[in-house]
Amino acid sequence: MQVVAGDGFSGWHALNDTVMGGRSSGSCSVSSRGLRLEGEVVEAGGGFVSCRSPVFSPPLDLSGQAAFELDLQGDGRDYKLAVACADGVAGLTELIPGGVRWVANFATAADAPCRVRIPFDHLRASIRARPIEALPLGLPLRFDPGRITRLQILHSRFGDDGSANPGFRAGPLILELMAIHAVP
Repeated sequence: MQVVAGDGFSGWHALNDTVMGGRSSGSCSVSSRGLRLEGEVVEAGGGFVSCRSPVFSPPLDLSGQAAFELDLQGDGRDYKLAVACADGVAGLTELIPGGVRWVANFATAADAPCRVRIPFDHLRASIRARPIEALPLGLPLRFDPGRITRLQILHSRFGDDGSANPGFRAGPLILELMAIHAVP
């Protein structure tokens, strides 16, 4: 099932570490080929650039699917997919500054097209690059593929487990994302 492809990425926009005082710069552009994330990553003060979708309203319903597949052309860095979901806890996760995101790292080959598979059960709950196990008051967390509200692609100095991203490199980068699919 195709989630987005080609010029369907229209409306995606950059969100960079400047929101927290960093100095990285990144931009998103869309063509019939897909989404292009281009930037300059500065490690000091933040260390990330990203492109994120508009809020999906109604939320995407990917129930019955088991994974995302991303068709992309990378630059040899490790990137991260972040997924936001509407929750069944009265919207509590979106009241947390930064919100809960479900994240997974993925590697890219330098200048070679590839397809990356990210199983839903590999996504980890995170708030601002810090993994979490439960919400305040011990409320459980569960990824809900039937209530996806936003997607984001990042290059960050932090991996999905909160530790240093081994595939992080400061400096110029380019990632082209041609399509995102949801597959059984």
